[in-house]
Amino acid sequence: MTYTVPELRRPARLAPGARVAVVAPSGPVPEDRLQAGLDLLRGWDLDPVAQPHVLDRHPDFDHLAGTDADRAADLQRAWCDPAVDAVLCARGGYGAQRMVDLLDWDAMRAAGPKVFVGFSDITALHEAFAVRLGLVTLHGPMAAGVDFLKNTRAQDHLRATLFAPETVMTLTSGGQALVPGRASGVLLGGCLSLLASDLGTPHARPTTAGGLLCLEDVGEEPYRLDRDLTHLLRAGRLDGVAGILLGSWQDCGPYDRVRAVLADRLGGLGVPVAEEFGFGHGPGAVTVPFGVRGELDAGAGTVVLGEPALG
Repeated sequence: MTYTVPELRRPARLAPGARVAVVAPSGPVPEDRLQAGLDLLRGWDLDPVAQPHVLDRHPDFDHLAGTDADRAADLQRAWCDPAVDAVLCARGGYGAQRMVDLLDWDAMRAAGPKVFVGFSDITALHEAFAVRLGLVTLHGPMAAGVDFLKNTRAQDHLRATLFAPETVMTLTSGGQALVPGRASGVLLGGCLSLLASDLGTPHARPTTAGGLLCLEDVGEEPYRLDRDLTHLLRAGRLDGVAGILLGSWQDCGPYDRVRAVLADRLGGLGVPVAEEFGFGHGPGAVTVPFGVRGELDAGAGTVVLGEPALG
């Protein structure tokens, strides 16, 4: 039997007063930005709680927010706390892949579903939550991220997704179709370089077949994007994909060069490919639910969700 990307279980939407835990699975978090993010969440009538090691710094590697064990312990503690309704990542950077194998997935599965939000390096955790827990997760702004703190569009779209997901059932492209056409499938994906580096691990999905693959990245020159896309192609990771949504390519070089690479590497798949959907590292990033079915019309530049992101 051929494996295709399945729909996943949706956590419950948030209500006023919901407790949200803020964790730092990857890079170090500036204290002023964390406090600003917590204040913003309080303004949404949420009860944000920073986990004990959110502001830690690794003793040897300044690119990590504390030790692998402490970062994993924060995430697991927050997830298994019955008083917590959602877990929001503070920022990306690098480090999720170092701590993901330290999580007790049996304990986290027993704790039941809850909302999980993040992007960038958190792509490794989106994959793991899908494979290990079978849960819909939200690829969206993070609690200490500049976009979350400064951009009203990013704030509003995440807030609507958390509290009233039926109001954000359509994602709209600001660009055009690299390859026109229509396709349906379950949304998945994230940061291209993380998806490529996650191949072959126990937490990566075995295929994108039947799915709508969302791709974006930051700070990667066009030849590196070419390398990662070629890696996915050679590994068979894009075999059977139903369609592709492209997000932001912040600081990846002139967009005409980036676009040429994307068209060259993805155009031959014979599936719809639409660009500039506004998720990822660009300003005003929208929130995308991974694990929910959508209908892509690349020519119209829309994705219509089959059901709200959260129950």
